[in-house]
Amino acid sequence: MTPNERDEPRPSNQAGGDSLIRKDLAALAVRPHWRADAPAPGSFSWVAMRERLSGLPGGGLNIGFEALDRPVREGRGEHVALHWLGAEGGERRITYDELRRLANRFASAITRLGLGRGERLFVLAPRLPELYVAILGALKAGVVVSPLFSAFGPEPIATRMNLGQGRALVTTPGLYARKVAPVIAQIPTLAHVLLIDDGSGACPAGTHDVGALLHDAGVEGEAFECAATRPDEMALLHFTSGTTGRPKGAMHVHEAVVTHYATGLYALDLHADDIFWCTADPGWVTGMSYGVIAPLLHGVTMVVDEAEFDPERWYTILQEHEVSVWYTAPTAIRMLMKAGTALAKRFPLPRLRFVASVGEPLNPEAVRWGQEALGLPIHDNWWQTETGGIMVANGAAFDIKPGSMGRPLPGVEAAIVERLESGGVRLIDAPDTQGELALKRGWPSMFRGYLHEDDRYRKCFAGEWYLSGDLVRRDTDGNYWFVGRADDVIKSAGHLIGPFEVESVLMEHPAVVEAGVIGKPDALLGEVVKAFVALRPGHEASEALMRELMAHARKRLGAAVAPKEIAFAASLPHTRSGKIMRRLLKARELGLPEGDTSTMEGAA
Repeated sequence: MTPNERDEPRPSNQAGGDSLIRKDLAALAVRPHWRADAPAPGSFSWVAMRERLSGLPGGGLNIGFEALDRPVREGRGEHVALHWLGAEGGERRITYDELRRLANRFASAITRLGLGRGERLFVLAPRLPELYVAILGALKAGVVVSPLFSAFGPEPIATRMNLGQGRALVTTPGLYARKVAPVIAQIPTLAHVLLIDDGSGACPAGTHDVGALLHDAGVEGEAFECAATRPDEMALLHFTSGTTGRPKGAMHVHEAVVTHYATGLYALDLHADDIFWCTADPGWVTGMSYGVIAPLLHGVTMVVDEAEFDPERWYTILQEHEVSVWYTAPTAIRMLMKAGTALAKRFPLPRLRFVASVGEPLNPEAVRWGQEALGLPIHDNWWQTETGGIMVANGAAFDIKPGSMGRPLPGVEAAIVERLESGGVRLIDAPDTQGELALKRGWPSMFRGYLHEDDRYRKCFAGEWYLSGDLVRRDTDGNYWFVGRADDVIKSAGHLIGPFEVESVLMEHPAVVEAGVIGKPDALLGEVVKAFVALRPGHEASEALMRELMAHARKRLGAAVAPKEIAFAASLPHTRSGKIMRRLLKARELGLPEGDTSTMEGAA
């Protein structure tokens, strides 16, 4: 049955969830459809997607060129590309042609400084317009861009820049003084520091002012000729932290732009007249792939907010700037839920037509809340730093089953596998059977290695299959459901328990806004489930509430899966990308070393 034939969304078959969400699904104003300009899966090909891009002479491909020069050549030059909102109230609108000329000036400037193709430029800055100019200009110059969280402290910055052999750094005077200067002697490859004026002070000796560099590049710099980068030439270096060990540098190439374009079409349903807001910081992969590259490829106006999260500010932006497509994180959605539906109702959003979420699995309760508060369901999707782009999604052409990741996008071949001792895998075809999510090689944004770690890279594959490390199950309709990271799964009395399922059920309770679940060692059962919950305003932690939550979980999940212990917490630890740090909860519970916390929200 094709999506066009599915006139009505159907209820989820997630264990125990049908009765809760069936009534909500009936109210979802969603009719699955394929866009006229988006080939259906049967006729999709990556070659055809590539042909929609301009390309460079001789078969080259460059992300910056496709994001700026192609829209300008197609008549979008005077259309607003970037609508920047300052934390203190200022605004700036930059057209596609203006952004192209500024990026060319930056490319010319760094070329004059001696940065060559393949060398690494790190960016460590708030969401300022010059950050976007620097990213796109560096890509056009053939320089590899490596983003850093502006919340990183000195040591994580030095670690990543040394691993990546950073030659240049774009940051601000304030961040430089607090976070770079203390460790600059530890970064021997760093030759150039380029500072964006943020009002925090003058540029120290030995650094460059980005504004002055752009000015000095002049009109001549605007004529910069894009580097003739090859499709398989490295463009982006994203560092990602595992649960243990040093950060991994995932290498992505210019050919990734084909996936960025296709997923903007299929997963985010971007049209040229959209106002698009991706709330992710460019310091992590979503903020780069979908907060910089994909929207520009589709010629849309992207909203960029410099300020940190504030519920009323966010609703005001959605309303006043007529955002039509919004891409955000489950953590942000839960924080909006905590602020209350009444606040959301104060801000009618007639232009908003599509809301998507990524960062960690989206609990069914959050999908229900989206329908209630925003009048729209929230479309979850799944991907990783290593995949470079969205792979599995509740796209506009698919039914939504709240709690599911969705289905593989066109061009993505997914499977559930079991790892074998021989190093191979066995494919699991039976529906509703748990296993590891694997993707067949061939999508353009697949990472091409871990920098300087070939063995670590090879271990990610079994033949033609990339092994994600995420445990999932697939229902009879082909929807994938997240169970947990392989190293998060709890083994209790012979049962394999996915933390996400337990967390989702706890969040169904009206007192709970967020939950994190771990396995706690137990001499008899191996492990028992322990839950940490954060409460909504107006609810107080108590013995009675704890018993009520346990009873709710036992009723929904059964005694074998429900938590044996519940602890109340004012808040839960998150990464900057919004994931609950279960390993940190476990380390703190067991008195173990906390490991790398450089990606933790609020780390400095």
